[in-house]
Amino acid sequence: MPEFPPESVPDPSPFPPIAPPRRPVASGLYLVSTPIGNLRDMTLRALDVLSAADLVLAEDTRVTGKLLSAYGLKAKLERCDDHASPRAAELAIERLREGAVVALVSDAGTPLVSDPGFVVARAVIAAGLPVHPIPGPSSLLAALCIAGLPADRVLFAGFLPAKSGARRAALEEVRTARQTLVFFESGPRLADSLADMAAVLGQRPAAVARELTKMYEECVRGSLAELAVDPRCQSPKGEIVIVVAPGEAEAASEADADAALAEAMTRLPPGEAAAEVSRALNLPRKPLYKRALELQGR
Repeated sequence: MPEFPPESVPDPSPFPPIAPPRRPVASGLYLVSTPIGNLRDMTLRALDVLSAADLVLAEDTRVTGKLLSAYGLKAKLERCDDHASPRAAELAIERLREGAVVALVSDAGTPLVSDPGFVVARAVIAAGLPVHPIPGPSSLLAALCIAGLPADRVLFAGFLPAKSGARRAALEEVRTARQTLVFFESGPRLADSLADMAAVLGQRPAAVARELTKMYEECVRGSLAELAVDPRCQSPKGEIVIVVAPGEAEAASEADADAALAEAMTRLPPGEAAAEVSRALNLPRKPLYKRALELQGR
C-alpha cells in the first residue's frame, strides 16, 4: 500500500514540471498503474486518466480515495475486488457503451498482476470495447532490476500456497525452468517459503526485496539456504518479492540423446540430425554423429 506523506512536506524539486502537451482521454477502459510506495512515482498519464475518469474501479475504495486526494482529484469510485469483479465488469461495459472513461486500479502497482481486474478486462475485451494499459510502478519489475540476477528471461509465479506440502509441489513444477523465477510472499511465511525453495530448487542465488520505493526499502541477497536463516528474513513487515536465479541445465542421458536422434533422423540426414540434437541438448556433435550412424545401422 502506498505511503502518504504529510501535506506539510514541501516539494523538493526546484524545477517546474516539463512534459509533452496533455492529450484528450478517449472513452475506454484504462488499466492504471499506481505507486507501490513513493507517491512521486505516479506518472503524468495516470494522472491525466484519473482526472478524466467518469468511473474508477478500485480494489479498495478507501485506499484509492486517499490516493486521489493526495493529488487533488475526485472521481466516482466503485469497488472491484475478487468478489465484486463480475458486477464491476457489467458496470464498466454499461458505462463504456455510453462513451465514458473508466479507470481500473489496484491498491498499489499494476492491475491484474496478482491483483483483481482480470474479470473486468476480459469482459470488456469480449464486448469489443477498447482497453488501454497505463504502465507505471510494478514491484515485480522493481525487484527484478535490483536483484542482481538475469532479467532477460523471467517466469513470474505469483504467490505460492500457504502450506508446505502444496508449496513444495508448486515449486517442483518450476524447478526445471531455465528462467529467473519471481514470487510474491508475505512476511510471516517468508522464512518457511525460502526453506522450501532451498529444499526443492537447491543452492541457487536469490534476492528478497521488501518495502520497495518506501522509506525502509531493503534488498537482501544470498543463497536460498542463507536467506532462509537470515534474521532480516524472519517475519519482516511489508510486501515482499523473491527473485531466484535460473537452475542449471541437467545433462541429457544417453537414452535422451538416442530418442532425440531417432526423431531427428526421421526428418534429417545423420549429420544434420546430430547438429540439431547437439544444439538442443548441449552435447558435442561428433559423438552424436557417430551414434546417429550406429542407429542407422551403418
